[in-house]
Amino acid sequence: MNVSRIGSLAAAVVLAVFLITLSKGISLADGKGTFASKGCGGCHQTEGPATEKTFEDKLKQKGVELWYAGSKFKKAWLVEWLEKPVIIRLMAYNSVSEKNTIQHPALSKAEAQEVGDYLMTLTAKEVVPGSVEEKGGAKAKNLFIKQYGCIACHIMPDKAGAKKKGGVTGPDLSEADKRLNGAWVYAYLKDIKLFKPVRRMPNFGGIISDEDMKALAGFVTGPR
Repeated sequence: MNVSRIGSLAAAVVLAVFLITLSKGISLADGKGTFASKGCGGCHQTEGPATEKTFEDKLKQKGVELWYAGSKFKKAWLVEWLEKPVIIRLMAYNSVSEKNTIQHPALSKAEAQEVGDYLMTLTAKEVVPGSVEEKGGAKAKNLFIKQYGCIACHIMPDKAGAKKKGGVTGPDLSEADKRLNGAWVYAYLKDIKLFKPVRRMPNFGGIISDEDMKALAGFVTGPR
């Protein structure tokens, strides 16, 4: 291969990398712009840390916090959900009798991709990617169902295709394997006050072992 041929190939590679980088930059800018133009910031917090101090503050919030969305969610699920949103918390927040009837607005396919790209840039340094192995197992299942009673508030089928069972006052975890990152669930259990200072869920940090927290996080986000 002659020198001019090598030079042409190198130039083509550099151009391709530049165009990919440029397209990603445009997508992120468009996603942030779409997020703003749709008024999403009126319901969702995109800058941390959490600001609520009382349950009254929490009840005033219209949407979940998104300042750590890139650490919490798996991108494929997030993009699909933005286009075709479904209710995840079956009961209204802080209620055991009132159903959650709030339906999130749907975005177009292109808008969902753009906003998803933007939200994935919002991360929390406390979440360490790869810190949890996303898997099931009899021990982890026992921790979730019996030892810590997580199933009293959260729906979680113990295997694929199984009938849903569990409580409804917390978010439905039946598809958490598609939705949540195990590393985020572990960080959440370890220091829940960082992400949600006001909540009904117990603060497990310092109470249960690190091993158990990782096992729970892996079970929740592992394959069914």
